[in-house]
Amino acid sequence: MNTRSVADIFHRVIGSTAPVRITAYDGSVAGPPDAAVALRLRSSRALAYLARAPGSLGLARAYITGDLDVDGPLHTALSELADLTLHSIPRLAQLRFAGELFGARLKNRASIPKVEYRGNGRPHSKRRDAQVISHHYDVSNRFYSWILGPSMTYTCAVYPSTDASLEIAQHTKHQLIFRKLGLRPGMRLLDVGSGWGGMVMYAASLGVYALGVTLSREQAQWAQKEIVERGLTEFGEVRHLDYRDVPENGFDAVSSIGLTEHIGERQLPAYFARLYAKLRPGGRLLNHCITQPKSLSPKNVDRFIDRYVFPDGELHGIGHLITVMTGQNFEVWHEENLREHYVRTLADWSANLEAHWDEAVAEVGEQRARVWRLYMAGSQVGFERNNIQLHQVLGVRLDDRGRSSMPLRPDW
Repeated sequence: MNTRSVADIFHRVIGSTAPVRITAYDGSVAGPPDAAVALRLRSSRALAYLARAPGSLGLARAYITGDLDVDGPLHTALSELADLTLHSIPRLAQLRFAGELFGARLKNRASIPKVEYRGNGRPHSKRRDAQVISHHYDVSNRFYSWILGPSMTYTCAVYPSTDASLEIAQHTKHQLIFRKLGLRPGMRLLDVGSGWGGMVMYAASLGVYALGVTLSREQAQWAQKEIVERGLTEFGEVRHLDYRDVPENGFDAVSSIGLTEHIGERQLPAYFARLYAKLRPGGRLLNHCITQPKSLSPKNVDRFIDRYVFPDGELHGIGHLITVMTGQNFEVWHEENLREHYVRTLADWSANLEAHWDEAVAEVGEQRARVWRLYMAGSQVGFERNNIQLHQVLGVRLDDRGRSSMPLRPDW
């Protein structure tokens, strides 16, 4: 029979030199007493989750249910553990750990948290995409307002200075995209994956006819109501619609802000081809999305992210995305990496969630609130460590004589 304490087993697997303090439900303690990170195993269910799914998914399940908790800021804990996570431990060690846990004769078989996504249907089909988007976005507009703030913008902001607020940074992002697209009053903009309509309303407020489409019914309803209240109905509209079903053509510009992560590898050529077809000759596309740092094979998102946050998500290298864009006849004129801006954006979102924690739990339940707390803190570490990046790519549809209508030098 295994005589090791729970804390000893757990600490031995993450590494005897790890700066982590472990306290367990059996009263055992392991790790340096002055450690910057303190983990609490509240019940044997935490071990059952880890045994069943060694790595980030097991850890996430234990945290989401409250069977594993963290003393202190979660971002600090994840940053300290970034190089020590069970996800990076060789498979042999994981299996040995699982065997020791099962050897402890666990009485609790951990059930899957109710907020975990289990989809059906073919990935990236219209039906499945609608399910995925609803799972993540049709949670509660009030909940999102506490996290995102007044802008209701759920994509990386652009900070003009180190002391800029989240609202200023989101305004700056919309302004930057507007200028990169060369928009002027009277032009037409299509915003695919429009969310709560931030880009649509920014453009509409400057006299651009802007159409946004989103697969989230709650986002579309909120955005359309806000458009009416702001008196922008002459210029702005957000529809609950798949971008593949937009009937209009001949747009002066297309913006895609945070949609490409939901597009699978096999669908990328068709995705860019559809956006190309929506543009008039000389029209521009601004594609803004999370990427992986290397242009190798497409990278599925982390197992925790796939089950709880962005199911079916795939991250591509920026070189691959540009290759596919040019393969669909776009001429690429500009590209930039906003990775460190996303670090700041996520820090601001996390601070907003903590400021409204009790309200958030009351609105969506503690499990879902913990999902958002964990994924935002973990994503912040990912951008800090350059495990993920955020790129904007500006492409142009040339006319039949190869003219771009672009300025000789960037004017944004």
